[in-house]
Amino acid sequence: MKIMADKSIIQHLSREVFEKVLKVRHHIHQYPELSFEEKATATFICEILSEEGIEFQAGVGGEGIVARIGKVGSKTIALRADMDALPIREATGAPYSSLNEGVMHACGHDAHTACLIGAALVLNRIREELDGEVRLIFQPGEELLPGGASKMIAAGVLERPVPESIFGQHVHPELPVGSMGYCAGAFMASSDELYIRVEGRGGHAAMPHRLKDPVLAASALILALQQVVSRKTNPLIPSVLSFGRFMAEGATNVIPSKVDLAGTFRTFDEAWRNAAHAEIEKICRYTGETYSVSIVPEIRKGYPVLNNHGDLTKWVKEKAEDLLGKEKVVKLEPRMTAEDFAYYSHVVPASFWRLGTASIDGRNSYPVHHPQFNIDEGALETGTALMSWLALSRLKE
Repeated sequence: MKIMADKSIIQHLSREVFEKVLKVRHHIHQYPELSFEEKATATFICEILSEEGIEFQAGVGGEGIVARIGKVGSKTIALRADMDALPIREATGAPYSSLNEGVMHACGHDAHTACLIGAALVLNRIREELDGEVRLIFQPGEELLPGGASKMIAAGVLERPVPESIFGQHVHPELPVGSMGYCAGAFMASSDELYIRVEGRGGHAAMPHRLKDPVLAASALILALQQVVSRKTNPLIPSVLSFGRFMAEGATNVIPSKVDLAGTFRTFDEAWRNAAHAEIEKICRYTGETYSVSIVPEIRKGYPVLNNHGDLTKWVKEKAEDLLGKEKVVKLEPRMTAEDFAYYSHVVPASFWRLGTASIDGRNSYPVHHPQFNIDEGALETGTALMSWLALSRLKE
């Protein structure tokens, strides 16, 4: 008998597949894999897709998987989840804690993948009701440059045919379970990695006049580079320049010959981003001349700005309110964190939202990338339903 799919059917099916989605999340959480090493995770996902009779292609852009449900040739929309974990030792104490020492799903990618599996299960049950094709993208390497999204795009994941739109979600421990947060326009910043080597002539700290002190030069450089944000940036353009690594391997009485710095530059304006790189290089050059040392900057260009398409995100908000209730849909402010989903947003209209994962009683509120990060697993049902509902609705419209 043909099912007339609607919101109630999506909610019912999302509850129906919840236990399987939960098991998927637990398995992936127990066996986390680092960026571009997700071989076992990919194999596990392929086994589930095969069991469900869902068409898929493995090995896309590395360990990526692309599955398809519905009618090829008419409208196509895409749903994306990332699969990789982080080099963090887990401290949640959960019965499904990581069995891979020093590796943990501390950013919720296990939940993202489980929700996309959930959406695949739901949509496959109503595939005759889909007025087009849903393309499910299981992506490797979100946490590491150059980003798995760029590799999958290069492999043609957004071609044959080009999707009308693409959707993605990310766990958010600052929102309660059962809710979601949206932001139209520039939502997440570009992210570039800075590696700077300062080389001088080291020696005895009691005789600095005979040396070319790279520690002093590196210290002055960090202060000078703050001018990029405080004096060179248009105050209306959010920008961040931060250093988290200063390696000077000397001693109380030893000035080393080199210092290594590492940091990040982030902004919401692509033109200013490129201009800022030139400013950073110029300040490095002038500081080197001032302190008679060699300063060599390496700027690794990372993810671009994540742009949520205005009309599409307005539509997502309205559909989410219809599914979850208006009180469960929250407007968020832009964030200086970065996401390689941004690459997709520069190719097709995209919308990326945050999925509430904090328990109502305040548990599961540790931030992402924390060794005690975990989620209220009720979020898996919400995430499954939301992706399924948006896919069904977008194809119908």
